[in-house]
Amino acid sequence: MSAPPLLRAARVSRHFGGVRAVDGVDLAVAAGQVFGLIGPNGAGKTTFVDLLSGFLRPTAGTIAFGGERVDGLAPERIAALGVRRTFQNLRLFVGMTVLENVVVGEHTRRRYGLPWRLLLSPAERRETEAARERALALLEQVGLRRRADNRADGLAYGERKRLEVARALAGAPRLLLLDEPVAGLGGAEVDEMAALVRQLVAEGQTILLIEHNVGFVMGLCDRIAVLNFGRKIAEGTPAEIAADPAVIEAYLGRDE
Repeated sequence: MSAPPLLRAARVSRHFGGVRAVDGVDLAVAAGQVFGLIGPNGAGKTTFVDLLSGFLRPTAGTIAFGGERVDGLAPERIAALGVRRTFQNLRLFVGMTVLENVVVGEHTRRRYGLPWRLLLSPAERRETEAARERALALLEQVGLRRRADNRADGLAYGERKRLEVARALAGAPRLLLLDEPVAGLGGAEVDEMAALVRQLVAEGQTILLIEHNVGFVMGLCDRIAVLNFGRKIAEGTPAEIAADPAVIEAYLGRDE
């Protein structure tokens, strides 16, 4: 008997007035899987990820994570359950150091808050030091350890992308949502991000990623779903998606 999916979306829709940005989408992501979500511009991909992570609420349908209904929960509640994400438009704290940005990502794992810091609690100091060590290890993993004490606004664009991944990983996610992780990156930077994703998968991380770089998706994902005008038009293995006439039409148009 197969294990239930880690993430299941059932008939999920999100309407903005008369616009059906997401329209009755079903999706199931198994633990340890890399699941790709692709489609033309305006297909509803980022809206769907906003629904999964609580930044938007569905107009209809249900979302379950780890067997628990999460549609309607606030983003911080969903994050605490183990769903972390990056953003299409980077949302780093540019006035903070690279290390501080990653430590901030651990907030859902911390037991001791501001009152303990004001009291100079030994337990809080130990927790802070442990968080710092974990953050440094993550920076090593994404290739930014030497930049730990630099301000985030001094990083190159590709480095900022990897920093955002490290910050998401700081929350020890069970599901990592990557929104266009290689958008705007060149060849070598795309290869670096692909290598990082493969490493995370080898360590057991479950990933759902949105990306316009179809080659990147095809080379990494176990399964792929395709959205077009808010609807899911195809789902399958990379080989099945590459050969699907509906997908080819969505990207290239119909040959009359």
